Amino acid sequence: MSKPSTPKKSRSRLWFLVHSWLALPIWFFVLIVCVTGTLAVISQEIVWLANPEIRASKPFDDAPLLSFDQVIAAIAKSDPEVIVQQIIRPDEAHFALRADINYPDGRSVIVYVNPYTGVIQGISPQFDFKQFTRALHGWWLVPFVNGYSWGWYLVSLLGLPLLASLVTGLVVYKRFWKGFFKPTLRFNHGARIFWGDFHRLSGIWSIWFIAVISITGTWFLIQAILADNQISFASRPIPAIISHDSAPLMPDGRPAPMLGADEALRIAQQRVPGLDSSFVSLPGNAFSPIEVGGRSGYPLMYQTLQINPYNGEIEQSRLLSDRNKLEFVTESMRPLHTGDFGGLWIKLIWFFFGLVLSMMVLSGLLIWTKRTALATAQALKRSAKTERAPAPKAKTARNTETPEVTP
Repeated sequence: MSKPSTPKKSRSRLWFLVHSWLALPIWFFVLIVCVTGTLAVISQEIVWLANPEIRASKPFDDAPLLSFDQVIAAIAKSDPEVIVQQIIRPDEAHFALRADINYPDGRSVIVYVNPYTGVIQGISPQFDFKQFTRALHGWWLVPFVNGYSWGWYLVSLLGLPLLASLVTGLVVYKRFWKGFFKPTLRFNHGARIFWGDFHRLSGIWSIWFIAVISITGTWFLIQAILADNQISFASRPIPAIISHDSAPLMPDGRPAPMLGADEALRIAQQRVPGLDSSFVSLPGNAFSPIEVGGRSGYPLMYQTLQINPYNGEIEQSRLLSDRNKLEFVTESMRPLHTGDFGGLWIKLIWFFFGLVLSMMVLSGLLIWTKRTALATAQALKRSAKTERAPAPKAKTARNTETPEVTP
C-alpha cells in the first residue's frame, strides 16, 4: 500500500510541471523556425514555379547560352541608354540571368534576362518571396538598426538547445545505431507509440543534418556578437582602385576603351583554372576594376578577381589560397546552413531533411505535451484529494502502568 504524498512533495511536483509547461513556447518557436528554414531552402524554386519571368526558356532545343558580352550587347540593342553594372548567372541553368542596370533618369533596377536571347523578361522586386522567407527565418522580420537585430539573436540562439537536444538524445537513446539496421515504426499501437517511434527514427537518420544546422546556427550567434563588437576574422583587402597613371586617355581626353566582360573572364580563368563564373561586375567609373567571381575546386566558397579594364592585369584577388584556416571554416558556415552550394539536388536533400527535422520537433512536442498534460491532471487530482482529506486525529498515550488496587 503506497504512502500518500505529502503537501511538500505535491507542491514540488506542481512546480516541476509549471517548469515543463514554460518550455512549450521555446520549442514551438523552434518548430516555426525549422518550418520557415525548410521553406527558405527552395523559396527560389517556388518563385520559379509561380513567375515565368525568371525562367530561362529556350527559343529552340539546341539554343546556346549567350556570353556576357552578348548579353550586354542585346540589352544595349533594346535600350541604348541603359548601363549594365553587373550580371549574375545562377547555379541552375533553368533560371534567368539577373542584371543590375542603370537608367539615364538615375533609376537602378535588377532585371531578369533570358540567357539564350538576351531579352529582358521582367523586373525583380526589391523584396520577393525568397527574401521574405529568409528574413522570416533568419531574423524574424525584425529590422536591423545600425547592423543590429534582436531577431537575429533570438533565432540564432536556438542553435544551442537544438545542439543540446541532439547530444542528450544520443545519450538517452541507448545503442541508437541499431535504428539504422532495424528501424522500428509501429502503426497499429496507438498515436503515442507511433509518434515515439517516429521521433526516435527521424532523429537517428537526421543526426548529421541536426549537427550541421545546430552548429552553423550557433556560429551565426557568435558571428553577431563579434560583429556588434567590431571583431572580425576576415582578411579582406581594401577594394582596388585603378591609378590615374594606369588609366590611359584618348587624344580628346576621354578614357580609353575598356576590356569586355568575356576577356576579363578569360583572364580570370587563366589565373584560376576551372573557374565557374557566377557574376561579372563592370566598372562604374574610369578608375574601377572589372570584378569576376565564381566557384572552383571548393564549392562552399567564392573566388573573386579584380582586373584592370585597360591592360588586363589582375589588380587584386581573393582566392582559396588567400584564406587562412579559420576563414575556411567560418565562410563555409552559411552555404552549409542553407544548402546553397551544389545546385538543385543539394537543395532538395536539405529540404527533405528540413521536413524530417520539423516533423521530429512536432512529434517531440506532441509526446511531451500529452505526457505533461496527463501528469498535470494527475497532480491536480492528488492535490485536490489532499486538500479534502480530514486531518488525522492526534493519538492518545496509552497508560501502561499497573492500576492501583484499593483494598
